[in-house]
Order: sequence, then structure tokens, then C-alpha cells
Amino acid sequence: MNTRTLLADAVARLEAAGVASPRFDAELLLAHVLGVPRGQVSLVDVSASSRAAFEELVARREKREPLQHLTGEAPFRHLLLKVGPGVFVPRPETEVVAGYAIDALASMVSPVVVDLCAGSGAIALAIATEVPAAVVHAVELDRAAFEWASRNVAGHAVTLVRGDAADALPALNGTVDLVVANPPYIPMAAYESVEQEVRDHDPALALWSGEDGLDAIRVIERSAARLLRPGGVVVVEHADVQGETAPAVFASTGAWQSVRDRPDLAGRPRFVTASRA
Repeated sequence: MNTRTLLADAVARLEAAGVASPRFDAELLLAHVLGVPRGQVSLVDVSASSRAAFEELVARREKREPLQHLTGEAPFRHLLLKVGPGVFVPRPETEVVAGYAIDALASMVSPVVVDLCAGSGAIALAIATEVPAAVVHAVELDRAAFEWASRNVAGHAVTLVRGDAADALPALNGTVDLVVANPPYIPMAAYESVEQEVRDHDPALALWSGEDGLDAIRVIERSAARLLRPGGVVVVEHADVQGETAPAVFASTGAWQSVRDRPDLAGRPRFVTASRA
């Protein structure tokens, strides 16, 4: 079986299984097995052992195991993060959230930053590598996710602590310049509509957030109000259907000014920003 036929068979199998991007996934899995860039898979001879390894990965992807779990990696801005079972796989939408935070920090001198829901460490590490002057703290409660974040931030200027966003880092109260978070925000009522890869493989603690999906965002609002100095900035991701309800969490408390919702690159409501009054 030549490479073209091998890929065509894999694409057909993944498409039949309901995978959203069957050709991309098949090519990336083969590139992963061969150790070459995805664009070069058709130029490399596939040995019997590589073919067997590829077939095994395709079979796992057919069962809707996340692509990133199979490769062990997830791209995020300029980073390539280590991911796997037990940690939320960072999404492209969150890159926009991190980008806003990075831009907001550009005019600050040695800013103090807190990421309250670190997960894989994606946002905290992006800030630390793109804003070298920043003093970055990251908080993660889940043990498995904390271990993944520890691997990703190792050797970088990120202080990672295991704790609850509700009461973490009390020594920093009133001194932080920017708080950022990608908290859980899916309501339990939406369980059946969530794609299988997410529902079955991302950790529950990173997904579900009460009946309206806002429970964790309410916690973030209170903690951000506690941590930030006057004029400090909060940046919080939310679901695209929460473009009004998430900002309302901040606007209703009196602790914030300039509350505004902002879109992702597709124009969908994606994150709320505000300044500490």
C-alpha cells in the first residue's frame, strides 16, 4: 500500500467516524509517526512498523480520542505544549484571549500577572515568553492538570501553585496588574451538545460550571476584585452564548469599570474585560 492509498483509507475511516477534519488529522498522525512535517508525508516511504503504528493511531482517532492526546502536543500561539489525558486541550479561541492580555501588558513596567485557571499552562506560559518583564503566577486546582502545567512551565519564569481560584495567592491581594482566566463555562444542560472528544476526554473540572455555566466566572470575578490593584485589568473567556450574561457578572457588582465583551477571530462573543474600580 503506497502512502496516498494509506492516507485515503485513513481519511475515509475518520470521516465515517464523524471526525470534523479527517484529512488534516490523518496527515498529522502520519507525520507524527514518521517524524516529518505534515506537508512532507507524501515524500517519505512508510515502513511496515510505521504503517502499523499509524493504523493504531487512526483506530484510536476513530473512537474520537482527541488528536492532541495521540500526538501528545498542542500548538498555542508560539508554543508547542505537552498535553494528554487529565488536562484541557487549549483551543485556538483562547489564543485571542491570551493575545489581548499580552497587548494590555505592553505598556506596563514589570507587571504582576495571575492566571487563575492554568490548565496546561498555555496562557501563563504565553505571557511569560512574550512579555519577559512580567511576573507571572498561575493557579491550578486539578492534580493531573497541575502535573501537565508543571511540565510545560518548567524552566520558564512562571510561579505555578496548586490551589483553588477562589482563595489562591492571598499575599498578592491588591497588588496584581492583570488577572486572566479561561474557566469552565459549560452549563450541565448542554451535556449532549458537547462534542465527544471534549465530553469524554477533557477533565470535567475544566468544562462544567453549574446550571447557567457562570458559576466559575462568578468565582473569578470575586477573586480578581480581591487580587487586582485599582485600575488593574481582568480578562475572562466565556462561551459564545454568554456575550451578555458573562459581562453582567462583572457589571452587577460595582467593583468594575469599562466592562466590555470582545469577540474572537470569527466574530463570536468570546471574552469579557474590565478594570478594577
